[in-house]
Amino acid sequence: MRSRDLFAEAQLLMPGGVSSPVRAIKPSPFYTAHAAGAHLTTVEGETLIDCCMAYGPLLLGHAHPEIKKAIASQLEKGWLYGTPTPFEPEFARLITGDHPGMDMIRFVSSGSEATMAAIRLARGFTGKSDIVKIEGGFHGAHDAVLVKAGSGATTMGVPDSAGVPAALVAHTRQLPYNDPEVLETLLAKNAGIAALIIEPVPGNIGPVLPKDGYLKDVREITRAHDVLLIFDEVITGYRLGIGGAQVMFGVRPDLTTLGKIIGGGLPIGAFCGRREIMQMVAPQGPVYQAGTFSGNPLSLAAGIATVRWLHDHPSVYPDLSEKTRGIGESLAGKGNTGGSFVRIGSMFKYFFRPDAPQNYTEVKECDTAAFTRFWQKMLKQGIFLPPSQFETNFLSVAHTGKDLEAIAGGYAACR
Repeated sequence: MRSRDLFAEAQLLMPGGVSSPVRAIKPSPFYTAHAAGAHLTTVEGETLIDCCMAYGPLLLGHAHPEIKKAIASQLEKGWLYGTPTPFEPEFARLITGDHPGMDMIRFVSSGSEATMAAIRLARGFTGKSDIVKIEGGFHGAHDAVLVKAGSGATTMGVPDSAGVPAALVAHTRQLPYNDPEVLETLLAKNAGIAALIIEPVPGNIGPVLPKDGYLKDVREITRAHDVLLIFDEVITGYRLGIGGAQVMFGVRPDLTTLGKIIGGGLPIGAFCGRREIMQMVAPQGPVYQAGTFSGNPLSLAAGIATVRWLHDHPSVYPDLSEKTRGIGESLAGKGNTGGSFVRIGSMFKYFFRPDAPQNYTEVKECDTAAFTRFWQKMLKQGIFLPPSQFETNFLSVAHTGKDLEAIAGGYAACR
């Protein structure tokens, strides 16, 4: 069946015809038949260069042979036990060893589950009820963080979804990114805040880069007011390097959430942090968290293979950074189109705004209609980008020089 026929059928059987809203590309999404390396192949047989990479998990590309080998080996032994497996302490030792100050970890099944549990743990550990998030920060689809961005910096939250009680998100405050002074003011006036949860590099509106010293200021301010700092590194974990953004920027949070890359492309999440906090998690402590598929052996096998590959290939991160730098430099001197190219590591984006945005308010100033036209032109050129001005593009180790030339050429021609 062709993509449009599959979508017509799916719309009768599934809300919006998709399993996640971002996949509902208008007027109709394409359907993928298979993928390898840096390329997707649609059910129509068209091959696309993939700059979405499943929204971040596929740092090594699609169907990487080492990950396939690890999954295949585990499949022969079974794929769900309901008991602990040797993979758990092995992977726990590997991840905690890569993150200074991270003593213990709990594996879960998704990034959303990880952030939900981390917030519950922060509340349980501190005995406080309120949390702070950054405007435009996305921390999964659970009630406490489904709060509209862009309202006043110190106002209470407003539900961003039907079915979320206003009384629940009233405990969620919002602040602009890159503004430590507003954070200081809020925390100084509110003693009931348990934690600040922040993407160190916002990825679902970006990448938006932190100003020099901003993340260190956030660490100092939260510590001074006895507020836990949660780094949501579901996107940046192992994407920006071994140890993620917290190692890159030299900031040690109290809790960290991980996902995406640590599953090698299979479902996974994790929350981790200081021993005294993590010991509050059941069955060792009173903060309950559980899951049938937590620590799934297939996901852990794929994740271990991914992280060990990254350890064995230390040049991968500077190489990926050089690739995105090359795309940006290829646009220099190609004419001012009123846009700005932003990159960090293997994350990059072209914003339809003259200057690189520094927060969510500025991101919203982008010309989204221009982005939509650009996205459609790029797809016709055989390049698949995330279909939103507010989503980060990703490169993988599988993107070749030929792929990069095509991506850069597409940017130059389609902006």
